[in-house]
Amino acid sequence: MGGTLVAMRMLFATTAGTGHFGPMVPVARACAEAGHEVRVAAPQSFASHVARAGLEHVPFDDVPPEVMGPVFARLPSMTPKEANATVVRDVFGRLDAQAAWPRVQELVDAWAPDVVLREPCEFGSLAAAVRSGVPHVEVAIGLGTLQRWAGPALVDPLAELDAIAGLDGGSCASAMASAPVLSQVPPSLDVTDHVTGANGIGAQGVPRVTRYRDAAARSGSGTVPTGWGDPDLPLVYVTFGSVTAGFDALSSVFGLSLDALADLPVRVLLTTGQAGDPETLRPWPDNAHVERWWPQDDVMPLASAVVGHGGFGTMMSALVAGVPQVLVPLFAFDQEVNARRIEEVGAGLRLGGRHGAIPELAGALTRVLGDAAIRSRAAALADEVAALPDASEIVTSIEGIVSSGLTG
Repeated sequence: MGGTLVAMRMLFATTAGTGHFGPMVPVARACAEAGHEVRVAAPQSFASHVARAGLEHVPFDDVPPEVMGPVFARLPSMTPKEANATVVRDVFGRLDAQAAWPRVQELVDAWAPDVVLREPCEFGSLAAAVRSGVPHVEVAIGLGTLQRWAGPALVDPLAELDAIAGLDGGSCASAMASAPVLSQVPPSLDVTDHVTGANGIGAQGVPRVTRYRDAAARSGSGTVPTGWGDPDLPLVYVTFGSVTAGFDALSSVFGLSLDALADLPVRVLLTTGQAGDPETLRPWPDNAHVERWWPQDDVMPLASAVVGHGGFGTMMSALVAGVPQVLVPLFAFDQEVNARRIEEVGAGLRLGGRHGAIPELAGALTRVLGDAAIRSRAAALADEVAALPDASEIVTSIEGIVSSGLTG
């Protein structure tokens, strides 16, 4: 721990998304191992994920399916820009936040945490922290540009949240913009909207970014299913996240990808997520195997390339392992930002057009596998991640935020 500080109560808060919760897990575990009392506020439906992480779950309400379902059902028919704004404004900013706030506020009032650590799409805890004067920290789930991009879409929902929580207008927006940030993104990949001074503090209250890595992410044993394909060929891991298979208009991306890669001299491991059924994709090509799920930290050490949709969790898992990527953004605002940045820094390629871009997949993958510069840049980013401090080393930074009384 940080010397003279006593054990603290630390409340982590997340929406029901594995890619949102994942970056928080190593930080929460490190805080618990340092002797602090840790709880995770998350939707009731997310209880099993928190339990698997070995952390204590405090539930808040889910948005009823009959309310949330129609919103998600509209996304595939929208333009990417419209879909992105809808998710940020109506899902995260309005429905999720207003469902979460009452019980999160009750918890903050009753348990009196010393600090709230929230992922940037969970706003109920932001309102509770501001209302109660509790220091709060953002645990990033993407690049530094995302807050600027999402800001305009959040103006009205955060104003509504201010009113619901009894706050002055603009309170939540101001607190969000000024909170300290913890991020797993390596500096050369990240894009931030401020220039920090020599002490690492941004001018005029912009966020200070403290970077960390998850040491456990490199401890996978390197295993994949057996009995398929040619083990001497390059392994290509294909995943489009945990929810894509649930979108009727996008679910064809799995079969299209198998077909596109069937004749390449590669070995394909494709995962559908729990919303998909591998059996519906049979007959699988001779060079492919399909699972609902496989531990990414196990497959990455063996992979020569990753095909994905630009979700933060998979992108970071590939970066940690130094694996080049071919990214096809499908439906969320961060996917496009991530894919463009991976291409900009030379660690992979981006294909535009959602699942309509899959006919270009074989060519893009062939290029990534054969381009020494792309592989070298991916390896350099992995080295950069490995040089970041482990999550256990940033616990003192969190303690310092509490002791300084920063409330955003």
